Amino acid sequence: MRPGELDAGHVERWRELRALSGAPANPFMEPEFTRAVGRVRPGARVAVVEGRGGTVGFFPYERGPLGQGRAIGFGVSDSQGPVLNPEHTLTAGELLRACSLASWEFDNLEAGQTLFTPYATQEFDSPVIDIGQGYEAYETALRAGSPKFFRTTTAKERRLARQVGEVRFVFDERDPAALRTLMEWKSAQYRRTGRRDRFAKEWISTLVRELAAGRTPGRTPDHAPGCSGVLSVLYVADRPVAAHFGLRSRTVLSCWFPAYDTGFAKYSPGLILHLRMAEAAAGAGIVLLDLGRGAAEYKDALKTGNLRVYEGASVRPGPRAALYRLGREPSRRAHSFVRNRPKLAGYAQRALNQVGRLRDR
Repeated sequence: MRPGELDAGHVERWRELRALSGAPANPFMEPEFTRAVGRVRPGARVAVVEGRGGTVGFFPYERGPLGQGRAIGFGVSDSQGPVLNPEHTLTAGELLRACSLASWEFDNLEAGQTLFTPYATQEFDSPVIDIGQGYEAYETALRAGSPKFFRTTTAKERRLARQVGEVRFVFDERDPAALRTLMEWKSAQYRRTGRRDRFAKEWISTLVRELAAGRTPGRTPDHAPGCSGVLSVLYVADRPVAAHFGLRSRTVLSCWFPAYDTGFAKYSPGLILHLRMAEAAAGAGIVLLDLGRGAAEYKDALKTGNLRVYEGASVRPGPRAALYRLGREPSRRAHSFVRNRPKLAGYAQRALNQVGRLRDR
């Protein structure tokens, strides 16, 4: 069915199955995210798996014209996979065949997804911040594990206040202008670093705006939907200098699109924002901040541990499988070759930065 056809009973059962999985309540794995993608991606579908006693699973995916399948929201979703009763007896081939899919590609498969993990070709760390014991406990651990980082960041925040103006943080900002500013900063960052601007894709920018607009003020954590947008903004003298838009469930905040005003780079406003965000999130009942796959110095400094995510594809035998491999495997292998060689990855990053500088001329 199309995601918009999921009814209240489906949503309730989806949540029950997610609870049975024992996995962190990542908002990308919730029905609200699948529904939101369904409004902007015409190929979005959900397979409802029936068994003895009723519904035993859901499989959200996007289908291409030749039966190529991808994870729902592929390219921007940070946690992927079917939602199944742990006692299911399905195989990957059976599920793909029932959906008329020749293949199913993933780039952030959730750890514990035993149905598709055997088809992973790459495994990645996804750094996390555990604030389950409260922000004070996290700060104590941060002072002990990264003392220089913590001292430097907090000193920059004090200097920012002295030299520019009052520092103010809003965890759940509702001003649409702040979201527009964040998206402009992020697009500029993509161009500056030679990367593809995600917000140049209409479906991605529309998805973000819809998830931001769909927030319901006044919802308590116990009654909040499984996936809702959170826009956090750091202001200095009432001017935004850093912002982040992410998705939250009742207990997990997935960090998605952070950016800052480069005019304030010497103060590291993005790092200040993340510390303030961790403090506010702990106060809002969140126990885990998922910083997302990808290496970055700030993630190494902030994190308390890592989750695992996987990249790869399950491909059914047949002529369409050959088309998939011909179209996708060469680029996948090239990316993997570069990522696994730090020196070569450094050359690639410098080349991307040069592309970014040329774009801005």
